[in-house]
Amino acid sequence: MRRLPVERDPRRPLDPPPALRGLPPMTRLEMADGHLGWLATTLDAARAVLGDPRFSARQELKHPAVPSSAAVAGPGRPAPPGFFATTDPPEHTRYRRLLVGEFTVRRMRLLEPRIERIAADHLDAMASAGPPADLVTAYALPIPSMVICELLGVPYADHDFFQERSRELVAPGGDVAGASAALHAYLAELVRRKRAEPGDDLISGLTGELADDAELANVAMILLVAGHETTANMLALGVLALLTAGLTYEEGAEEELLRWLSILHLGAPSRAALEDVEVAGVRVAKGETVAVSLPVVNRDPAAFAAPDELDPARQDARRHLAFGHGVHQCLGQQLARNELRIGYRALFDRFPGLRLAVPATEVPLRQDATVFGVARLPVTWD
Repeated sequence: MRRLPVERDPRRPLDPPPALRGLPPMTRLEMADGHLGWLATTLDAARAVLGDPRFSARQELKHPAVPSSAAVAGPGRPAPPGFFATTDPPEHTRYRRLLVGEFTVRRMRLLEPRIERIAADHLDAMASAGPPADLVTAYALPIPSMVICELLGVPYADHDFFQERSRELVAPGGDVAGASAALHAYLAELVRRKRAEPGDDLISGLTGELADDAELANVAMILLVAGHETTANMLALGVLALLTAGLTYEEGAEEELLRWLSILHLGAPSRAALEDVEVAGVRVAKGETVAVSLPVVNRDPAAFAAPDELDPARQDARRHLAFGHGVHQCLGQQLARNELRIGYRALFDRFPGLRLAVPATEVPLRQDATVFGVARLPVTWD
């Protein structure tokens, strides 16, 4: 194989690209910049790469699998301080320790009533306006956006600004540099205000731990973008998957949707070998990048029975790697799980007759974006 296949079957657009199926666990891959690397396509190979400290997450060491990979610095340049997702221990460990206490299971449970209230308010607004509705703007995007804003202390009144900048960061051909600079400037100013007048929020709490405004703004940027962009797309895309399959939500189905959809899809996550490492019987040479195909990994037939079947009652779905693996496993995964569980349940309870307002083939998909999803999701109900 040369370049990463990204073309999906238009008859089954929620499935991984057909050319990715049936590959060896580690397959030779030509990166977007011409460097040769590898693609991990099985659960065991992905775990081996993501869990091994001999592989680095540092941005300056990796080669992107696709040209549209969003990066916060140019090729070969390290990410600025605060972008902890592209650092290794011990630097990564320092950031992780500062943040992990804010995202414990207990703290996320305390947020559940607030998530339920936000979901109910938006469902009330949908019911009042009447069908049809775009589920993305009316429901899927506001829930995680409002929650992460309240958690961080970001004024939700500015949501149009940061949502548009976030879309630029993950869109194909987006102005990554411009969007990143604009978000950074906004958050740096917010950090300065929090230092002067701290509140009961995460950014205020971190002002006593991180003295540099720019560094703290970068930490906040990672949390703000990741905290709403991925969950919003999972909410909407999960509804599309269920409706298309003629299914409804049942408790725990969010894990199967996370496995089945795997919205981080364009060769992400990836790691660079710090030394020669053997994975699944092949030698990954020092300096080579391994991209992980999560859509294929999470449908590994050696790991999941009937992996292409969307089964909301699947018992082992939580073995998926939708939140990553190893030291970089998603900090906010429990928050995302709560938002998905509450969001799906409330929607299908309120509108049991929910259905697509257009044929499924007319729903615009974000296939070239870093985060797979739908641009709009027109729905109606009885």
